[in-house]
Amino acid sequence: MTDIPMGETAGAVTEARSASRLLFIDNIRWSMIILVLSMHASDTYSPFGYWYYVDRQQTGLGTALFFGVYQSFLQAFFMAALFFIAGYFSAAAYDRKGFSRFLRDRFVRLGLPTLLYMLVIGPLTEYFLSRTWGSGFFGHQWLLHLKDGEWLSETGPMWFCAALLVFAIIYGLIRLTGWKESRIEPAGDRRDGAAVAIFIAIMAASTFLVRVGMSEGASVLNVHPGDFPQYILMFAAGALGYRGHWITELPERFCIQWASLALTLAIPLFAALILFGGGLQGERAQYAGGFNPVSAGKCLWEALVCVGMGLLMLAVYRRHFDRQGPVARWLSDNAFGVYLIHPPILIGSAILLHAVALNAIAKALLLTAVAAVGSFAASAFVLRKSPLRAIV
Repeated sequence: MTDIPMGETAGAVTEARSASRLLFIDNIRWSMIILVLSMHASDTYSPFGYWYYVDRQQTGLGTALFFGVYQSFLQAFFMAALFFIAGYFSAAAYDRKGFSRFLRDRFVRLGLPTLLYMLVIGPLTEYFLSRTWGSGFFGHQWLLHLKDGEWLSETGPMWFCAALLVFAIIYGLIRLTGWKESRIEPAGDRRDGAAVAIFIAIMAASTFLVRVGMSEGASVLNVHPGDFPQYILMFAAGALGYRGHWITELPERFCIQWASLALTLAIPLFAALILFGGGLQGERAQYAGGFNPVSAGKCLWEALVCVGMGLLMLAVYRRHFDRQGPVARWLSDNAFGVYLIHPPILIGSAILLHAVALNAIAKALLLTAVAAVGSFAASAFVLRKSPLRAIV
């Protein structure tokens, strides 16, 4: 994946690989997809998060704390990393294709899979597996789904592609005016360090301000608006970094130093949030937003983890994982197919595992493994051998 982190056709991926050989980016992508599976497996059994199907049991403080830390940590960085990569290669794609072809390509690669999920995969999953879609005949419920406009809010995990399509349209319109990113060379000096600190502060402040005015239940494209500042800023940073080749040329030492600083600061801040934010007493309202120090601290913590983990992954994957054998290549080729098809497979696997006598953490790990095997197999042996292979 060296153009858009999700929604590439197999041919486009091959073409991009041969052009730039950024195999560590492909490896980041499939790694993040597996983390998506683990997040949804955690949603199934933990007391936190939202998912189509949950199988929650009474959990103790230790289990709840584990899930709270793990899910919060993932949420803080894994999708933002993909938005950064998307922004970076959007600039390259626009340069090659121009406005019309760039947008047409994005509609095919992002819009069509999203519509497939909203109109087919999602409804089938909700009706037959999670049973959250009414009790009438499927065809009747499906027509009601279309008539009342509910399908427009049913992006499921494809919210990422829907949001990325919107970002791509806006980016294309900006480029159409004649604007072009300046070449910002990474030097890895104090000025770059100050820019990282300012970027973290802007991300934290903008996220906090949006969450002040938005209720916990608000949703746009199946995402809370309070998450969008992070995604928008990471996409924009990726686009601005393209001409300076940040992904390949940002000094490794700089990445490690600033990642270490950001993540080190995040640890005591997170501990303080747990101790003094009400989490140990089961009070979670202040974490969700509002004008309070707990929400402000959480927004700062998320920004530190987002930027810190982004820099750390860049350094580690670029140094140690810039190659692919047959297995990694296969995982990369099927990553988007897994992202598209994993909800029904994960939910079906969770239903089959319902009677397994394990604690919630062990069941989440088992479900992640089972769903990963099933989803990659479904992508490789079903989706990519069907007419849908053109969009997965």
